[in-house]
Amino acid sequence: MNGLIAPSLLAADFLNLWRDIEMVNKSEADWFHLDIMDGVFVPNISFGIPVVEAIKQKADKPLDVHLMIVQPEKYIESFRKAGAEIINVHYEACNHLHRTIEAIHATGAKAAVTLNPHTPVFLL
Repeated sequence: MNGLIAPSLLAADFLNLWRDIEMVNKSEADWFHLDIMDGVFVPNISFGIPVVEAIKQKADKPLDVHLMIVQPEKYIESFRKAGAEIINVHYEACNHLHRTIEAIHATGAKAAVTLNPHTPVFLL
């Protein structure tokens, strides 16, 4: 089975973030996975656009930005400019999923859609 490996930087040691980015750069991983959490759509808060910009400066592999936020469409261009090459949104957070996907593609990024565990797949 072929697949992609995308380590989540939430598992990194934030006091040694550059070291952990370099470890992923030298690994067989395909992408960096960045979980962006706003404290509203999900209860946790992670990091935002300035941190993504900083990671992009050191990352040799594509950034897969997973927006676990309300109204992700408001931030597509900002995360793309920060270095996101794949922008992943939640079905449950998008009022008009097709428009959100089109907006992601309009920036030149690849789009991905994530479902919360309770959401039936047939809704897509």
